[in-house]
Amino acid sequence: MVSKFFYHFFKDKLLVPHEASIYLNLITNLVVIGIFGYILFKLLRFFGKKFLGKIAYKTKTSFDDLLIKNKVFRNISRIIILSMFNSSLHILLEDLPFLYRYFEKVVSIAIILFTVWLIRSILLSIKDFLREFSSFKDKPLESYVQIFMVILWMIAIVIAFSVLTDKSLYRFLTALGTFSAILLLIFKDTILGFVASIQITINDTVRLNDWITMEKYSADGSVIEINLASVIVKNFDNTVTSIPTYSLISDSFKNWRAMNNSKGRRIKRSVLIKVNSIKFVEDLSSFNKIELLKPYIANSLKEINRYNTEKKIDKSLLINGRNLTNLGLFRKYLDEYLKQHPKINQELLFMTRQLESTPNGMPLEVYAFSKDKTWINYERITADIFDHIFASISYFDLEAFELPTGNDLNHLNK
Repeated sequence: MVSKFFYHFFKDKLLVPHEASIYLNLITNLVVIGIFGYILFKLLRFFGKKFLGKIAYKTKTSFDDLLIKNKVFRNISRIIILSMFNSSLHILLEDLPFLYRYFEKVVSIAIILFTVWLIRSILLSIKDFLREFSSFKDKPLESYVQIFMVILWMIAIVIAFSVLTDKSLYRFLTALGTFSAILLLIFKDTILGFVASIQITINDTVRLNDWITMEKYSADGSVIEINLASVIVKNFDNTVTSIPTYSLISDSFKNWRAMNNSKGRRIKRSVLIKVNSIKFVEDLSSFNKIELLKPYIANSLKEINRYNTEKKIDKSLLINGRNLTNLGLFRKYLDEYLKQHPKINQELLFMTRQLESTPNGMPLEVYAFSKDKTWINYERITADIFDHIFASISYFDLEAFELPTGNDLNHLNK
């Protein structure tokens, strides 16, 4: 053995006593084994990168590339080196048997830890591989990996303590039951996150890339990550919000996925009309020039005149009988305008309706669905519709309500 040569060399040259020579032998062996192990580890890594890397590059599947990317073969190399070191411990410590037990425990625990890291690397590779399939792109795979890793780490820690204390797993787990309440307190958030992840998956509450809104956490954007502890949301202002996973079960939030999967995005916006500008229409000549209203006015006049004639209504007062109003005509005009609008989905509900009157006027609401659901296009469609509405109001002798500004007040004072 190489270390024996160095051992006798230093013993003869330095004339060290017998007890010191035993420790010198141990140190020499450890140094030699360490250098040999390091060289072997580098060789295994080189073999993994060059040979296995070339094989992975030539194969059609990307799974082997992901195994290399997530350092699976590096962790295998570490376990091989540690196993070889563990098998040679009885030779290294033949003169110091009392140390053998402690070294064996340390190496065994190191093997357990590197085994956990190896399994983690394999799980990450599987997760990345599944992400390549469309059916798994919106699934919270990170949560599954983290749940498995929490369980795996708990098992590894129990085995490590069992090795460290020389107690059987059964006895160690029995003793551990005494501290279950403390463990539940320590892992409370993890347990809640674990339960929430299962419920989110089963109920399909949230997926990756879903647009969600949660006012409690000022979240309004797309879900970019779902893990055991939190759901990460990238807001539309490019900030990032972290929401505890359990909050998606215990608190209320809005998921816009159904809207994205539907045939349209809802437009629900109103304009306030001054009540004192609403009146009966005596002269319909100007309204007859509006193309969208011509058929409606002709049909309505026939029905109104027939009713007033049959009922012998005194039309010397305009309030008597049935009459057309400028607000009614405007509402009908907007219905026809929405009906012929190319960017409004005609298969879904659309209408113009009056809401309950307020101190600020009569709300006239447009309720419709745009075909384009993309946010920027949706806002442009809505803006175009209401640009037209505000520009059309004056043609019906109506006024939109707005609070008086400084110029209005100055005009009143004059």
